[in-house]
Amino acid sequence: MVKAAARAYIGGMVTRLYTHPIFLEHITPPGHPERPDRLRAIERALDDDAFAALDRAEAPEGDEATILYAHPQEFVERVRAMIPATGIARVDADTTASPKSWQAAVTAIGAANAAVDDVFRGSAANVFVAARPPGHHAEKTTSMGFCLFNTAAIAARYAQRQHQAERVAIVDWDVHHGNGTQDIFWDDPSVLYCSTHQMPLYPGTGAVSETGAGNIVNAPLAPQTGSEVFRDAFLSRILPALDNFAPDLIIISAGFDAHHRDPLAEINLTENDFDWATGQLMQRAGRHSDNRLVSLLEGGYDLQGLAFSVAAHVGRLMKG
Repeated sequence: MVKAAARAYIGGMVTRLYTHPIFLEHITPPGHPERPDRLRAIERALDDDAFAALDRAEAPEGDEATILYAHPQEFVERVRAMIPATGIARVDADTTASPKSWQAAVTAIGAANAAVDDVFRGSAANVFVAARPPGHHAEKTTSMGFCLFNTAAIAARYAQRQHQAERVAIVDWDVHHGNGTQDIFWDDPSVLYCSTHQMPLYPGTGAVSETGAGNIVNAPLAPQTGSEVFRDAFLSRILPALDNFAPDLIIISAGFDAHHRDPLAEINLTENDFDWATGQLMQRAGRHSDNRLVSLLEGGYDLQGLAFSVAAHVGRLMKG
């Protein structure tokens, strides 16, 4: 899955991709939208010559102790106990675990934390982590919405603990609200959480009135809206909040299920919208965060829409 590639330097540094074969071994039931083929579609898209300069690295297995940065020990052990020896175990109506799910989830955390190391140490300009299971629905003590642990939340805490980041911003453009990330940072003004998402839609959270300690910025989008409304939400709510917060690191919860082809929602974005949003966040990272930006795959369930959107996103990251 990981292959060698020429190193193209952007301002002296590369755009790095982390992935790992273990992510294909998190098995979900037949017909489940969050399936291994998602990563295969991304791999095919990034196998194009346009991405020959992408710096590809195998994701390291994570330090399990870092899970405790966002989740209590009792919950971690409860998730561990849900992992079956064989077959598929149901965590909730939407979420399942298979024998390699623990290793996949911990490796996703390892990749996210390694990405944080890379941008703080200057070994990469920015990083995209193509991992599964996703994470942004996992609350402090609840796995849900295809997610076991909240990878983005752990990475934000990792940046604070290991690299002394004072302020971390998480921008979530998945079409479903990241209730888990909001829950974890609800009363923590050192982490800004900004989300665009369809509303009403699962999980039912994400109203404008949900503001936490003044660090939660929700920009819900009505069904059947598209590029103009999405971009206006960025320009009027998300980007001003980032400028006011001036983060030391920007983490993107990069779900691509707001694409018009996606079967789970009714927001009509194109890959050009993800290109544009990526560029806007890169500008803010350049302005406030010494260009430090880490992107973590969340949703995106139509394989073609996902592939086109990730290609646009990563292509923009590589342009610097």
